[in-house]
Amino acid sequence: MEPRIYHGTINPRIISQALMAEFNTGNFRAQTLGQDDNITIQIATDQMRKSGGHTAVSVHLQKVEDGVMVQIGEQQWYGVAASLGQTALSALLNPLNLLGRLDDIAQDVQSLQITERVLAVIETVARKEGAGKALSDRFARLTCTYCGVANRVGEPACIACGAPLGKEQLRTCSYCGYVLKQSENNCPNCGRIVR
Repeated sequence: MEPRIYHGTINPRIISQALMAEFNTGNFRAQTLGQDDNITIQIATDQMRKSGGHTAVSVHLQKVEDGVMVQIGEQQWYGVAASLGQTALSALLNPLNLLGRLDDIAQDVQSLQITERVLAVIETVARKEGAGKALSDRFARLTCTYCGVANRVGEPACIACGAPLGKEQLRTCSYCGYVLKQSENNCPNCGRIVR
């Protein structure tokens, strides 16, 4: 999954604590690697659970100049796929076997939703910390290339010399939060078309 950037006064430690609180309970286990500005959280299904297949995902959090970059690794779902395959095969042999495997199915569905749950936790933390994918206060001013005076983002012309500021305007990708120049139509981070 492509990186997402949350702009504002947010740090990786706050996000990692929230992810640990959410996933280091019940049928999941989580561990933190690294510290401060560069943290990886590994989330996996508990190896000792009695039903469902096993899966794992890693979340990398890195402090960037204007906030935190979040990158979620590809989920390992082979154990869940094997468990669902076993359920399908037993149902083919005897449909009543589904009754005995309902817990396995529920656990497998929950396991397949790890990435969505991770993103929901991160979005909640970012919102509480006042961070988001929009430009932060650090980008609230831009410098006129002609006279060097600071101007508010969105101003069409320099307040001192009147030079046009259109090409210097910054914006962010609405999907991943990457900072873009006004002239960029495609996000270089996620490749999506930016409007």
